[in-house]
Amino acid sequence: MVRMQADGRLPVHQRRNYAGVGDALVRMVRQEGVTTLWTGCGPTVQRAMVVTAAQLATYDQIKETLASHNITRDGFATQVAASFSAGLVASVASNPIDVVKTRIMNMSVGEGGEEPPYKGALDCAIKTVRAEGPMALYKGFVPTVTRQGPFAVVLFLTLENVRALLKDF
Repeated sequence: MVRMQADGRLPVHQRRNYAGVGDALVRMVRQEGVTTLWTGCGPTVQRAMVVTAAQLATYDQIKETLASHNITRDGFATQVAASFSAGLVASVASNPIDVVKTRIMNMSVGEGGEEPPYKGALDCAIKTVRAEGPMALYKGFVPTVTRQGPFAVVLFLTLENVRALLKDF
């Protein structure tokens, strides 16, 4: 998916021009080996851990802080504010990993014995910061927040309703 999305942004002579998902998978395995299908798996797992940890650590803390300082009473408004804030924190924490993950997944394996541009996630992050500055790790931040914020709201409002339903059991 990542490669197919990025293909249109590549110069014409570098495009892979996959006919579809099946064609992409078959060509990747034939040209680069089956292990290519797991390129970027490490950063993807790291991102999931960071997002989950950031959201869970901040949601209850923000909700309690809002209620304890009498900013809002515990209820729907507090839950929405705390959950969107948790999504924002998760976005700040995970965006650098997203950038690195996408760059690793998009890198083309060198043909004719050429080395790939990155040896791993840390190498990619260091090279990105050196070449483009630290804010390069926050490219795409606004789309990340607009995706992560509403997702966190739905997630935590659902969690609160499930908590309320299970409270009596």
